[in-house]
Amino acid sequence: MTEPINLLDAGKTFRDPAMSPEGTRDTAPLDPEVAATNRALVEDWADKLHDATAEEIIEWAAEHAPGRLAVTMSMENTVLAELAHRAHLDADLLFIDTGFHFPETLETADRVAERYPDLPLVRVLPLLSPEEQDEVYGPRLYARDVAAYNRMRKVEPLNMAMDPYVGWVTGLRRADSEHRATAPALSLDQHGRLKISPIITWDLEDTDAYIKDHDLIIHPLTLQGYRSIGCAPLTFPVAEGEDARSGRVFADGKTECGLHE
Repeated sequence: MTEPINLLDAGKTFRDPAMSPEGTRDTAPLDPEVAATNRALVEDWADKLHDATAEEIIEWAAEHAPGRLAVTMSMENTVLAELAHRAHLDADLLFIDTGFHFPETLETADRVAERYPDLPLVRVLPLLSPEEQDEVYGPRLYARDVAAYNRMRKVEPLNMAMDPYVGWVTGLRRADSEHRATAPALSLDQHGRLKISPIITWDLEDTDAYIKDHDLIIHPLTLQGYRSIGCAPLTFPVAEGEDARSGRVFADGKTECGLHE
């Protein structure tokens, strides 16, 4: 019987996953006037919007944001696209195409692009393709170092894609996890950009109700027990009543992939 070959022990030297690919950089600094405006907006409005409705928050963003926004879309649901569309938000939809998504996620992204032509869908790609990453860092990085995988395929690509925007709209919900339980509806991210979370007060039932009421595009895997959807190798269905994010694999001791830490 032939013994299986461990490619990581086959004599090839792979790069330390702690070292990001060449060309990785941080988000460009904001114009100082825009940064000052953002700070003033958060100081004046964060408390007022803390428990506001999704419609109030997204309409506030449409009125007050000092420039174009990025609406981050995982395609788990399409609520943010609908809210942005209804508010006539000056925004792009940003989808991080990690190269490891379920086919259903990519199909959902295609449908979103067709349904919301007023909100251009920007597909954010990591610097390395999956094949290039395997060559440089070794195969199945997601199984060996989840934190490094998420950093290189999600966090760093989003950081580099944020240059044109004064802020971003997220799908954070306080009900999702203990880590998110006190998250604000409006804040500044580490680069001084607005971080706006319209559905922050919702839970899964609220989300499902909005999807039904507005006949939104549905990711088919959400009907098969997948209630929090990320990359295919790290996402699993959950049983009825289980925490939605218990079906996601994160780095040891983490409950986030790094985008909201």
